[in-house]
Amino acid sequence: MELSGTATDTFSGRTAIVTGGGSGIGAALARGLAGHGAKVVVADLDPTTAAKVADEIGDAAISAGGDAADPDVIAQLIAAAESAFGPVDFYFANAGIGGGAGLDSTDAQWSAALEVNTLAHIRAARLLVPGWLERGSGYFVSTASAAGLLTQLGSAPYSVSKHAAVGFAEWLSVTYGDKGIGVSCICPMGVDTALLREGMIPENNAEAGRLAITAVKSAGSVLSPEEVADTVLAGVAAGEFLILPHPEVLQMYRNKGSDYDRWIRGMRRFQAALENPGA
Repeated sequence: MELSGTATDTFSGRTAIVTGGGSGIGAALARGLAGHGAKVVVADLDPTTAAKVADEIGDAAISAGGDAADPDVIAQLIAAAESAFGPVDFYFANAGIGGGAGLDSTDAQWSAALEVNTLAHIRAARLLVPGWLERGSGYFVSTASAAGLLTQLGSAPYSVSKHAAVGFAEWLSVTYGDKGIGVSCICPMGVDTALLREGMIPENNAEAGRLAITAVKSAGSVLSPEEVADTVLAGVAAGEFLILPHPEVLQMYRNKGSDYDRWIRGMRRFQAALENPGA
């Protein structure tokens, strides 16, 4: 997709779908997109929160409820967008969950994380990309996490599913980036959302969940959803693949790649310090 370089030029008159749009980063993205002139489908598992955000935006938005990992729901979102506003130009695969801890994570917890954090992206792209190829334009935005570049202490399912989300976004960009399809991958650290406050705590291992939350909060500043959304929309307008609301993540990623064993040892020390703060 040819981008103009400014958010308003990029999004004005375009149609966007935002999953997980009823709260947090998704709600901030929906409001930001509408503020730049886009028409937005606000989608969320909770239809009440989605409707509230859409009502706040006004005529430039409609809402829809449903599981963002369900292919039928994704198809319905696309159909609703086309009916209300026209062909989908931007898809923000933003819905995400925490859940699970370590080796005690259940198959159900693993499945849920992979479904929402990874397979939801794949299924959306499967439905959208053929049409975008015919039109010669389209843009896919994947909300992954710094955990997808680094790791997430305390939660194997979250870390693995976010690594997979980054990997899929990379593949999508490499495969279709020269065919008119843009791709961005968002990798923030701490954001002041329900996910950070309680969504990382699984019922079967609250201690690991608290470790995950403490690790995120200790690694850097906790940004507001609006700060993240502003960075994301500017990054998409600039056509950036890797969007880092926390710029320091880039140096962390470089450190990891330059000496993997040293980085692993450092992460072990970081985990030990969080587990035994008085030691």
